[in-house]
Order: sequence, then C-alpha cells, then structure tokens
Amino acid sequence: MTPDVEVLRPEETLRDAARAMADLDVGSLPVCDGRRLVGMITDRDITIRAVAEGKSVDTAVSEVMTDNVVWCVETDSVDDVLQQMADAQIRRIPVVDANRQLVGIVALGDIALEEDDDVDETLRDISMPT
Repeated sequence: MTPDVEVLRPEETLRDAARAMADLDVGSLPVCDGRRLVGMITDRDITIRAVAEGKSVDTAVSEVMTDNVVWCVETDSVDDVLQQMADAQIRRIPVVDANRQLVGIVALGDIALEEDDDVDETLRDISMPT
C-alpha cells in the first residue's frame, strides 16, 4: 500500500487535477472532503466526461469525478482486495479506515510483489471486456 497519498478536494478544478496528475506522474487521484474519501478522478474521466463534453478546465472536480468509488478497508485480506479489484475491473483501490478516512492506495503492482499467482488471475479478470 502507498500511504500518504496526494488528494484533491471536490472544489478544485480540472486544471488542478490535470496538473497534479502530471506532477505526480499518475493517472488517478482520490478526492477527499477533509480526509473522508468522496470520489476518484482519473485522466480518463477528464478526457471523456469533461474534454469530450466541452467542459471548461475551471470545472470543479466534483462534477467529473466518479463518486461511487470501490474501496477496501485496511483490515481486508489480500484475497478480498484482489476479488474487489477483479469484480470492478480496476488496477488501483483506495484503502480507508473504519470511518472511511483515506489511509492509502493499493495498486495491483503492490500486490504483485507479494502474491504473484493471484495477481495473474486478477489481471486477466480486470482485462476481460464487460
């Protein structure tokens, strides 16, 4: 897990999000109200839900982010996390505590360092068309 993840606030702009992603060399960032996870925004969200729709770079992140976020709890097992990632076809999943406060992000690559066989199966599941 990567702790101390950079986050965006819902009121920040798409310009802020794109700059943060470029500076951090990432394709997605959690959106938090304080430390509470309220959404995720990806480079794809910006492209499809904003640029393709003609929205301004000054549009609030909250208007484009995914607010129905798949997340795991820091006490979940690796198998449970892998299953959630496979079911949702995602490669990164936010990790929250019991109060839904963001504590980090787990990437498939993080798990691959420890659980190589399970990751192969999860990657196949993530890559299958829905």
